[in-house]
Amino acid sequence: MGADLLAVDVVTSGRVRVPGIAKWLAGVAPTRARGTVTVAIVPDDEVRRLNRRYRHKNVTTDVLSFSSEEPGDLGDVVIAAGVAGRQAQEAGHATQVEYRILALHGLLHLLGYDHEKDDGRMARLEAKLRRRGGLREGLIERHA
Repeated sequence: MGADLLAVDVVTSGRVRVPGIAKWLAGVAPTRARGTVTVAIVPDDEVRRLNRRYRHKNVTTDVLSFSSEEPGDLGDVVIAAGVAGRQAQEAGHATQVEYRILALHGLLHLLGYDHEKDDGRMARLEAKLRRRGGLREGLIERHA
């Protein structure tokens, strides 16, 4: 990997398949996203456990981001497989699309964006990047 690229490692459990997500995320990522990010798609109970442990919220959420202190490692994006499936069904698109929406959202959090505190900066960037990647809606818009 060159120093100016984003490398995406994908880890899944069970029957989950996410063809093309690594290449897609690296292709739509902001140019300042350099290094390695791991996208893990795990059972809902694992996300709930992580959310309880690190955010002190005993609920399952759709995506969590964990920054890394290691040079060249942006961190991890953890997606709840069951939640993603249900959200995809509610939104009327494939689960693969939902994984992309959540992975992009999580990556932006790893890059320091915070839609709860940044006056729409993250939402604007997410909208631009998802359009670049062929997605019609993003997570922030859905929850607005």
